[in-house]
Parts: sequence; structure tokens; C-alpha cells
Amino acid sequence: MIFNQLFDSKSSTYTYIISSGKGREALIIDPVIEHTNEYVKVLESLDLKLVKVIDTHIHADHISGLNELNKRTNCARIMGEKSKSEVVDIKLKDNENINIENIELKAIYTPGHTDCSYCYVMNDRVFTGDTLLINGTGRTDFQSGSSYDAYESIFNRLLKLPEKTLVYPAHDYNGKKNSTIENERNKNPRLQVKSKEEYAEIMNNLNLSNPKMMDIAVPANLKGLTLDQL
Repeated sequence: MIFNQLFDSKSSTYTYIISSGKGREALIIDPVIEHTNEYVKVLESLDLKLVKVIDTHIHADHISGLNELNKRTNCARIMGEKSKSEVVDIKLKDNENINIENIELKAIYTPGHTDCSYCYVMNDRVFTGDTLLINGTGRTDFQSGSSYDAYESIFNRLLKLPEKTLVYPAHDYNGKKNSTIENERNKNPRLQVKSKEEYAEIMNNLNLSNPKMMDIAVPANLKGLTLDQL
């Protein structure tokens, strides 16, 4: 299997390029528009055909490469059915599967960070977007976020996955590349709570400033802007 984890230092975003092997179909999760040329070069070097691209949610800290990749490769643009994006080709329902050549992912609806957040399970790993981070969780104070919904998504969906499941988030700010469900359950400081009310108390008192790109990124991602429109 081909599994490339790429990093955007400006927004601390992880992008994933996945394929079952050279010369086969590929998909990309959470692309950043400024790195489109890099993604295309990786695809070309491995003779991969990009057929699907996924955003885990509407991002507020960077402009997605979803539509730019579609423009260049004619790949299908995928998000969960709750997404308000105007350029999505396929909207996945909770527990619905998505396939490329010899690869299958299952969508899990995990609202909380936003109301359109989805995670994607693939064999021994889960792509958690901003819902579950390494030693952290996604903020819940904008984009129709809800700390109570986030608690339900994390504790009753993600933490019910097998404990050895690898966690691959959309962001990390401390150089960590992955974790496991077991590690997050036992060591993530935000998850050492006894109730959703206790979790909400933590999340509602973070007092975080808005992402610097938020006023630009959110409308751009809803409209699906490409490089020539920026």
C-alpha cells in the first residue's frame, strides 16, 4: 500500500495520499491548495490516477485543494452529506463506504468541531479530521460546533474503535504524526473526564483566538475556489 502523509507548516495540516500500489487508483484526504503541485508530482512519480479527494469538514485555517485537484485531474470531490460546500460530487452518509481500487473507507459522522465533520476508517487506521487530535481535540466554538456533540462523537464513536486503531488527524502542532485510540483514551488530557458536562466545561473555557485565515478560508471552501480565483 502507498500511504503518504504530507505536512503544511503554515496551517499545521496533514494531507494523506493513499493507494493500493503503483499504477493504481488513488485518493487524497484534506489537501491544502498551495501544495497542489506537490500532490500532482507525487501522483505522477508513482503513476497513480487520482479518482477521489475528500475533505473531512469545511476547514477554517486553510483553503482546501479539493476543487483545484478536481480541475486538474477530474477526480470526484467528496464530503459528508451535512457539508454545505457548493462543489461536492459525492456526499457520504454515516456508515457509508467509499472505494477505490483495493481500498475501502467507511465514513463516520462525528459532529462537534463543526456540524459537517466526518471521520474515515480504513482497516487499521482512522482519519479523524479535527474531531480527535493527538493529545487534544478540535475546538467547538464556531462553525455550528458543539462540545456536547463532540463528546458523543469522540466517546461513543471513535473511542469504540479497536484500541490499536491508528489515529491520523488533520492537524498536529507538536510534530507528532499519529497515535492510537488506546493512547488517546488513556493519555489525552481532554478525554480524562467523567461526563459530557465536564468535557463541555473544558471546551467552553479555552478562550482561543479565531484562526487567522478563517474569514477567507471558510467562504473560499464553501464556494470551492481554485488557484486562479484567489
